Amino acid sequence: MSVSDREVAEGLRRRIRDGEWAAGEALPAAEELGRRWGAGAAEVRSALAALTAEGWVGPDAAGGVVVRAPRRAVVRSNERHQWEKDRARQPREVRAGTGVTERDTGLTMDELVFTARYHEAVADAELAEAFGVPEGTALVERVYRTRYGRESAPFNLTSSFLVRGWVAANPALLDETREPWPGGTQHQLDTVGIELDRIVEEVTGVGPAFRAEADELGLAPGAPVIRLCQRSLATDGRTVELSRITLPADRTRLRFVTRLDRW
Repeated sequence: MSVSDREVAEGLRRRIRDGEWAAGEALPAAEELGRRWGAGAAEVRSALAALTAEGWVGPDAAGGVVVRAPRRAVVRSNERHQWEKDRARQPREVRAGTGVTERDTGLTMDELVFTARYHEAVADAELAEAFGVPEGTALVERVYRTRYGRESAPFNLTSSFLVRGWVAANPALLDETREPWPGGTQHQLDTVGIELDRIVEEVTGVGPAFRAEADELGLAPGAPVIRLCQRSLATDGRTVELSRITLPADRTRLRFVTRLDRW
């Protein structure tokens, strides 16, 4: 009886983890893997596809499969938002010491490479509805990329939108050269009198990356990504920031922590 694709995948993961094949080393041909596990060709293909999606292996130029070097993992917990708010009104030296990316990755600021680009934008129908403003309203689009200094690909692809008229009172919020901003977006908004009440994060899809996304994130073609829409709501109920975030599924873990009131 042929073993399942799950069993083949588990066996391959275990052997890679144990060092039987090092990063950059080619796996045996699919036919050989099938003989080792007593698996059919379809099961082997399915197992290799799963490991490719998880970031364990990837295709090489010769059409084979090679072991990939492990990427720095990111654990993204919903607790990050309260953590950032607690720091928003701390002294600058406290805010400048670390941010949510450092919290999520366990890295220090010196180990990270950060870029920010600001662009003028206008609200399309979707953004206008989210912000409760007319279509065509002037926005600021902020494009963020952060990566581990030892890796070439960023942790995620983030585009953040603000209503220009709501933040223009502080010209520094329109200036990309002021990034990285100590204290992050919550402190930025606090400088124009906006306090956040809640943050709503919605997974809008899980599926294969577009080619440009795969190239930028260092993913194998067709590897899965998690698409997240994050809305930041002020104490007056307005959505004051909206972010579209593309997360590589092979190195991102979403952790949801629900704290319950005690009886």
